[in-house]
Amino acid sequence: MRLSRLSRSVLGVITVLILAVIYLPLGVVFINSFSTSQSLSWPPPGFTLEWWGKAFQSAGALDAVLTSLQLAVVATVVSLVLGTLISLALQRFEFFGRDAVSLLVILPIALPGIITGIALNNFFRTILGVPLSIWTVVIAHATFCIVTVFNNVIARLRRLGTNFEDASADLGAGIWTTFRLVTFPQLRSALFAGGLLAFALSFDEIIVTTFTAGSGVTTLPIFILNNMFRPNQAPIVSVIAVVLVLVSIVPIYIAQRIAGAERTER
Repeated sequence: MRLSRLSRSVLGVITVLILAVIYLPLGVVFINSFSTSQSLSWPPPGFTLEWWGKAFQSAGALDAVLTSLQLAVVATVVSLVLGTLISLALQRFEFFGRDAVSLLVILPIALPGIITGIALNNFFRTILGVPLSIWTVVIAHATFCIVTVFNNVIARLRRLGTNFEDASADLGAGIWTTFRLVTFPQLRSALFAGGLLAFALSFDEIIVTTFTAGSGVTTLPIFILNNMFRPNQAPIVSVIAVVLVLVSIVPIYIAQRIAGAERTER
């Protein structure tokens, strides 16, 4: 399809505006992390590296990062296992109510976070009678992280078909051997993409976390929200935000390389 010069110009302007809306606020946060101001004021009255040193020495920030990492890793592992099993069951087997089960699996990602948070809070405290802790947060995060793994894996299974698995079974391989040597190698990139997205969703989730975390659980998003407008803490929050943006580039780069390698192989 060929576009006229006017159409290309209009699309170019729209693209620049969209990118500006996305990245200019990130640029402001980056500049504020070097500001001498104790609050998020603009323009910065001066520049300093003081806040970067304090951010890496802040016990509260480091504890919040560690808590978020632990929570996201556990929630991602749970999601990878359950999401893969559910997708295999729904795609490879036929049973009564399969479509209903598929809908119920996907539904949590479509529900507003505040509804999910309130429902799980009542479930844990009223029905089960268990205290809120980091484990209740893990369970809460897994409810929507499973969806990301499920969608990636079941889409890959639909494209693969069952020819290779049938051939493996005809040659005498059992279910586990077929999964280990035939199915799993073809699902690795889908599992990586789903796990990456699940980790990202869990790491920065705040609404469901607020309703399901106990008083002693402080994740990084909760720490940022609690300290964003406090004197001497706002610049530290900006530093943390910049570091998270820089760290996020690494898995995105790895995912792109894997996707590029798969396209080259095909």
